[in-house]
Amino acid sequence: MLFATPALAQDATAAADAPRQDDAATRLAGFDAYVERVRDTFDVPGIAVAIVKDGEVVMERGYGLRSLSPEAPVEPRTLFAIASNTKAFTAASLSILADEGKLDMGDRVIDHLPWFRMSDPYVTHEMRIRDLLAHRSGLALGAGDLLYWPTTDYTTEEVARRLRDVPIEGGFRAQYAYDNILFGVAQLVVEAASGQSYADFLQQRIFDPLGMTDTRFNSDALRPGDNVATGYAKADFKDLEPAPRLSWHNVSGAGGIYSSVHDMTRWMTMQLAGGRYRDAAGKAHALFSEKRQQEMWTVLTPIPVRKPPVPELAPMTPDFAGYGEAWNLTDYRGEKLVWHTGGWPGMVSRLTLVPDQGLGVVVLTNAEVGAAFHAVTLRALDLMLDLPATDWNAAYKAAVDKAQEKSDEDWEAHLAARDTRSRPSLPLSGYARRYRDPWYGDVFVEPRGDGLALRFGHTPALVGTLSHWQHDTFIVRWDQRWLNADAFVNFSLDPDGKVTGMRMEAISPKTDFSFDFHHLRLAAQDHAQEQGE
Repeated sequence: MLFATPALAQDATAAADAPRQDDAATRLAGFDAYVERVRDTFDVPGIAVAIVKDGEVVMERGYGLRSLSPEAPVEPRTLFAIASNTKAFTAASLSILADEGKLDMGDRVIDHLPWFRMSDPYVTHEMRIRDLLAHRSGLALGAGDLLYWPTTDYTTEEVARRLRDVPIEGGFRAQYAYDNILFGVAQLVVEAASGQSYADFLQQRIFDPLGMTDTRFNSDALRPGDNVATGYAKADFKDLEPAPRLSWHNVSGAGGIYSSVHDMTRWMTMQLAGGRYRDAAGKAHALFSEKRQQEMWTVLTPIPVRKPPVPELAPMTPDFAGYGEAWNLTDYRGEKLVWHTGGWPGMVSRLTLVPDQGLGVVVLTNAEVGAAFHAVTLRALDLMLDLPATDWNAAYKAAVDKAQEKSDEDWEAHLAARDTRSRPSLPLSGYARRYRDPWYGDVFVEPRGDGLALRFGHTPALVGTLSHWQHDTFIVRWDQRWLNADAFVNFSLDPDGKVTGMRMEAISPKTDFSFDFHHLRLAAQDHAQEQGE
């Protein structure tokens, strides 16, 4: 089902803009049918798309369903979790405060949060505010994400304080490794410098001025009657089912916002205008300075350009790639792109700006298939920029098929290496105890029926059954099958046959990197320790 709401059509005085709309309509001929093919190819219930050009909204449309049961259509004002597209709002918040002289992006984080600590004293001392936004801290990909993902009982400050025990595996400012957790620290810097909660700051300094009336900070702020999409995940990577509506009450500066393509057109238009916007009365304002925007859009961390996984994706492979302050910076067929993606249980998205062409495209979806938002985004760019037609739907389908093939090969290798005749070294009760990681906290192995269960002490969703794999290695299969994060659990024993700890790693290469089980160093707590606490 298709709902079209060109914003300019609501303005009876917009006759002068009709040629622009007519031009966009001509360029976008066939786009609706293409989006429907993408939905079908990747089994996506609903997609919302908006395009802005030269300060005007040329398209806002919903495709498919925001909910399968009961059925309800996607509309331009349907709210989706925009996940990591929130990061640019955090960078904008810091930029506003920098323009006001309440902070400098070169300030040390400890100048604003004296208690802040990383696991390396040098990094602690030298970490600057802009470093929080650039994925160059030395933390490994997704390190520490289990402190908030997929929803824990830690507060934002508790997560930030636990960074002191998260190992740093790379050189400070030496390489790109995506993280979320430092955006929670950036959120705390905003609060310290502004004297406001981050939710209030966003509402008063960004959402209200831009007229983003539908946008909410976290699902906790959703209101009765809000037009909200249900997210869908493929449980066990095959069966589509609704994912719970989670709240990132902590680390929200990394991914907490819900918004619609209607509201995101206002955000894109302001960005493309160098931070400038007009209020409801038509008066001009600047959300942040053009100088600050250019700094946000300047590469701080180079990203290696890699060969695409399939030859069909060669035309989108950039000549350069880097990361600025909460923005990806690449090129596409001769044009500089400023963009970001977002991933959330059941929802993924992409927002893309082409600054030199005054063009912005946002694609929000309610399924966990990044290939879909890429395929839609690139088709929109090709049409609006009058570029050669490429079947991105087919290209990304080839990439998805290739990833599935590699995943299947990986599992077959595990099966081939398995010793099916092996048995655990201990009776099951010998593995049941509390285990503690320095940065996450407690994880429990407990009796469940005739077997064992594994439970993360601060993450309600991470509870599952342990089944023996081989020797002292088990598999945890989570009760919540939409997580798609089953993991190997390997117990270590001392020379006397006593359990000393366990290590974990996700089974599937398709598991989201934020399930960073492999970073845990879980030490067994003996009964004397437990009784003494």
